[in-house]
Amino acid sequence: MTKLILTITLISFLFISCNRNNNEKQMNDNPLLTEWNTPYGVPPFNLIKTEHYLPAYNEAMKMHNAEIEAIVNSKEEPDFNNTIAALDYSGELLMRVDNVFENVNEANTNPEMQKIAKEVAPLLSAHYDNIWLNDKLFARVKAVNDIKEALNLTTEQQMLLKKVYDNFVRGGANLPEDQKAEFRKINEQLSLLSINFGENLLAETNDFTLVIEDEKDLSGLPESVKATAAETAKEQGLEGKWVFTLQKPSLIPFITYAENRENREYLFKGYIERGNNNNEHDNKAIVSEIVNLRLRRANMLGYDTHADYVLDNNMAKTPDKVYGLIESLMDAGLVVAKQEVKDCRP
Repeated sequence: MTKLILTITLISFLFISCNRNNNEKQMNDNPLLTEWNTPYGVPPFNLIKTEHYLPAYNEAMKMHNAEIEAIVNSKEEPDFNNTIAALDYSGELLMRVDNVFENVNEANTNPEMQKIAKEVAPLLSAHYDNIWLNDKLFARVKAVNDIKEALNLTTEQQMLLKKVYDNFVRGGANLPEDQKAEFRKINEQLSLLSINFGENLLAETNDFTLVIEDEKDLSGLPESVKATAAETAKEQGLEGKWVFTLQKPSLIPFITYAENRENREYLFKGYIERGNNNNEHDNKAIVSEIVNLRLRRANMLGYDTHADYVLDNNMAKTPDKVYGLIESLMDAGLVVAKQEVKDCRP
């Protein structure tokens, strides 16, 4: 293992050095591709700019590819260390770049970030498909899995081996060659549809407001909530009024404490009906397409439904067991639910 890990590390180092020689200024100026001399290794968000992400993704994927090639082309017989552990060590830079981008995009997105997400989604989909559908790489993983009983692995090593092997199988490694192209296409489509769904949800969230003009309609709300709503109204040019939105810090206090039932209902329905308003941000067609593609992918992998596919990798294992758990809780839960309905009535 040490030999191969050192090889992967050396390849990573040489790869970075080579790219820095080719485009030294760009690489040195990209904080996502340099060492972070920060407390606890946290990302240097103050240095990261929008234009850094795409070049960082491209470099990180190239590096990951080089690490995978080192494993595939190893002259050593496949074993846990030079195949399974080496795979687990690979892709660290890509994971780091992706974690930073995804978290920033979720917490502080903008049109530029959303554009990058749409560019990166199919690239990442193809990148990981190239790994899971790599016949030579899977042959090495399978060779280790086939002799696992004789390897005297620790509990942690057994779990890692199972996880890696299952990832390949669930990633389509056992599919017939004539189905792999379709499998890739489905994954690419799902990655883009997921982004489109999220963008529509965000737009619906940002577009919806409840404007209150009469202070008596604020009855029941804590003073801090009123003050925040007044500040929001002022920012929107509605000074003297109160604005509530579908953002959780605004939504939750209002539907929890406001005594005006009609306004609570209006805000709550605005929240649950996001993407279901027959406008440019409607998600129904996207949901339908996602459902059908997920079903097709699950069927290709031998599962009856997408739920079967997801749960097979979780503790429940099957939808029937999930429903069984829900039904076992029904009697006790129903009593509480009926009481809560009574409590909610005026």
